[in-house]
Amino acid sequence: MPHPLHGVAPLPHLGVIRAQGEDAAKFLHGQLTQDFALLGMDTARLAAFCNAKGRMLASFVAFKRAGDEILLVCSRDVLPATLKRLSMFVLRSKAKLSDASAGFTLAGLAGDALQDAGTGAPWSRTEFAGGDLVRLYPADGQPRALWVAPAGTPVPAGAALDPALWQWGEVRSGIAAITQPVVEAFVPQMLNYESVGGVNFKKGCYPGQEVVARSQFRGTLKRRAFIVHAEGELTPGQEVFQAAEPEQPAGLVTEAARAPQGGWDAIVSLQLSAADAGDLHAGSATGASLQLLPLPYPLLEDI
Repeated sequence: MPHPLHGVAPLPHLGVIRAQGEDAAKFLHGQLTQDFALLGMDTARLAAFCNAKGRMLASFVAFKRAGDEILLVCSRDVLPATLKRLSMFVLRSKAKLSDASAGFTLAGLAGDALQDAGTGAPWSRTEFAGGDLVRLYPADGQPRALWVAPAGTPVPAGAALDPALWQWGEVRSGIAAITQPVVEAFVPQMLNYESVGGVNFKKGCYPGQEVVARSQFRGTLKRRAFIVHAEGELTPGQEVFQAAEPEQPAGLVTEAARAPQGGWDAIVSLQLSAADAGDLHAGSATGASLQLLPLPYPLLEDI
């Protein structure tokens, strides 16, 4: 049976923050978990914006559109609060932040829709079909990419892909994005961001940096992201329980999507002890049973 993840999907749930000005890269370098000082035109960044306690307020796929212009793609439901908070830190920097969502068309390309785009590693950026193409992590081996172009640009050729199937591919890639139900729930490593290019430990300070670094270097990390399957519906923000400890949640559903083969797949951030114990359930200790699936990428060993 052919894989269902082929075609071009509209992405109305995503928005765009534009950072423009000669200090745009320097400013973002001091606020986000990834290196923007060395960001070139041929690469993109997965990055998180954290509070002072290292908890993620938003996550971005970011790339340079010009020497003094960086676009940050994030979930629309966290964009207004994120833009407001980021703007508080601009101060004297020669950078202007704005909601540029209305100025761009965003699409997700998967499988056959990328056959004319060449190949590229995750987080590489190229120009394609009048827009910017950022390679994402694959889903079940299927190539995927984010396409961002000025509003009105015709979307690349390809079969129409249901946005719900695109969302399922996001889950299967194992890389979770922050949406409103899980704001401030995780430090980046609880979603494996250090293993998929979302954290740079060699760069300087940013909000929450000490907490993020301590989680990594002192071996205190007790939660990780896992992919799970359930027959019942799963929703972001839903708590996960281990049957032997019905009073205490052991994890949280971060992203979820209906699976084409039936049931639901999700990314959950779980206590490692609960993942080892198994017998996991959504919503309560007697809720839908969760089956752990293999992660599609290796985890970095704690340093």
